[in-house]
Amino acid sequence: MKIERLPLARLTTLGVGGEAEVWTVETLADLQKATQAPYRVLGNGSNLLVSDAGVPERVIRLGGEFAQWDPSLQGWIGAAVLIPNLLQAAARLGLSGLEGLFGIPAQVGGAVRMNAGTRFGEMAEALAWVEVFHQGRLQVYAPQELGFGYRRSALPEGGIVTRVRLKLTPSSPQAVRARMRMVDAARKGQPKKKSAGCAFKNPPGDSAGRLIDAAGLKGSRIGQAMISLEHGNFLVNLGGATAAEMYALVRRVQAVLPLEVEWEIWGEIVPQEVQG
Repeated sequence: MKIERLPLARLTTLGVGGEAEVWTVETLADLQKATQAPYRVLGNGSNLLVSDAGVPERVIRLGGEFAQWDPSLQGWIGAAVLIPNLLQAAARLGLSGLEGLFGIPAQVGGAVRMNAGTRFGEMAEALAWVEVFHQGRLQVYAPQELGFGYRRSALPEGGIVTRVRLKLTPSSPQAVRARMRMVDAARKGQPKKKSAGCAFKNPPGDSAGRLIDAAGLKGSRIGQAMISLEHGNFLVNLGGATAAEMYALVRRVQAVLPLEVEWEIWGEIVPQEVQG
C-alpha cells in the first residue's frame, strides 16, 4: 500500500482538483485498513469535478489484486480494470453487451456505482454479479439487488465495488466492432481536450448536448473552461482551468436550461465568473 499527498488534478480526466491524502490499496487487508477513517473512492477520475481546495477525507484508489481480470471475460473482473480495455477484449472475443459503453473512460467500479452508459446500453445490463466491500467484509449481489437506474445505483452506504462478473452474449468480432463504431458515430465522437465526460444528464426523450447546441451555448468560455465545439455536453479544460471556472460554466448552462449535473462533485466549489 502506498500513502502520499497528491493534487487530484493529476488523477482526474478533467485535470482539475486540489490536494488530498491518497491511499493506493492492493489487497483486501489494505482496504480494511484504509476504510478505518472517513474516505472517498477514486476510480479513473472521470465524471468528477474536485474542488480547488481538495478534500479532507483520505482518497482510496484500487490497484494490485483489484486490477486483475480474467482475459476470457468469463470469470471475475477487478474494479480497477478500465472499461475501454474490457471493450477491446470483448471485441477480440466476439462477446456482445458492452458496446453501449464505448468512449467511457471509467474503471469498472465507478461504472457500476453510477451505472455508466449511453442511450445504447448501460453497465447494469452487462452484470451477472457484483462483489462489494462494506463494513469490513465482502458481499456478492445480483444486479437486481442494487437498485440500478439512470446514472445511479443503490450500493450500500460506503460500499466499495471490488469485482464483477459479466453477462455477455456470443457474437462475432466483426459485429461487436461494427456496433462500437456505430455508438461512437452516433455520439459524435469525443473532444480531444481534457474533460470529465458528459456534464449533464439527458432529460427524458431528449439529449442534453442537443439542447445546449440549440441554445447557442457551444463555445461558451469562462477562463480556461469551455463548452466543447465538438459536443455540447462536454465541458473541457483548455489548460489550467480551475474547479471554480468549470462550475461557473455549469451554472451558466443551468441558468438557461433545466439540466441536472451528471458529474460527481467533491468538496465546496464557489463559481468564479471570469471571462476569457
